[in-house]
Amino acid sequence: MTIQQLKYIVALDNFRNFVKASESCNVAQPTLTLQVKKLEDQIGLILFDRTSQPLKPTPLGKDFIKKSRDILVLIDELKGTVNDEKTNMNGTFSIGIIPTLAPYLLPLFIKEFLEKHTQTKLKILELHSEDIIEKLEKQQLDIGILATPLNEKNIIETPLFYEPFLVYTDNIKSITKGKNKISSEDLKPEGLWLLAKGHCFRDQMLKLCELKRVEFERNILMEGGSIETLKPLINKISGYTLIPELSYNEATDKKHIVRFESPEPVREISIVTHKNFTKEALITALRKSILKHTPEAFKKNSRFVKINWR
Repeated sequence: MTIQQLKYIVALDNFRNFVKASESCNVAQPTLTLQVKKLEDQIGLILFDRTSQPLKPTPLGKDFIKKSRDILVLIDELKGTVNDEKTNMNGTFSIGIIPTLAPYLLPLFIKEFLEKHTQTKLKILELHSEDIIEKLEKQQLDIGILATPLNEKNIIETPLFYEPFLVYTDNIKSITKGKNKISSEDLKPEGLWLLAKGHCFRDQMLKLCELKRVEFERNILMEGGSIETLKPLINKISGYTLIPELSYNEATDKKHIVRFESPEPVREISIVTHKNFTKEALITALRKSILKHTPEAFKKNSRFVKINWR
């Protein structure tokens, strides 16, 4: 028994004619006739007296058709509930965002987003990638914004943009050897400053520099908690680190920045949700708002090398 079969018998009861019923259902008359007969065979009940003109339901068929109408009404109500769930953005939603993205991306779009969607309240948590994944899996978090791909079967990824890596250094000449741009092969372990373990950006840095770990080569080994912690240390002590381009501040960082040769290494940034999360309108609105304030080069640059962290 299918929903479509129920629709056919209700239409046949309405029009009491196979041709008119099939036209109302936008289906060929033989198809409707076949499906009605198939349903009657399945339930072991003759629903319509085909000897009468016009066609009419049998006594038992009347009760079955009435219940079929009730079922179709409930199905329509259920569809309406699902559609409302997808389009309704009212309520409070939790968003986990990685620390190497939060202070740079959120100020770009969050004020305008909240002013436009006044019935939407956001609880934002700065979390490491693995914590975001764990909370999404347990459905303790609604949305994550982080570097992908994650390749988790229960998580849906909606890519936003591709953010280039930049080199931040106290001595551009020592890094570039006279070139305007560099390649990953130019990067050496000596002088590299890393973010602390737990940052996915740290893992991307190590992959890009083709390193397993960093040894002591000076009498300090600092694993910074944030990019902004590493910058002044590099300026005072020496060395280099990698930063995501959104963290670049032209006013203070310009004389410390080196870009990579094309194709540039980038990280893919995505909105991620559990597969059971139903608020499609919220995802669409967030994505639209973020992309409105994201540099065009992040969205249109097709020449890049994506650096994964997992």
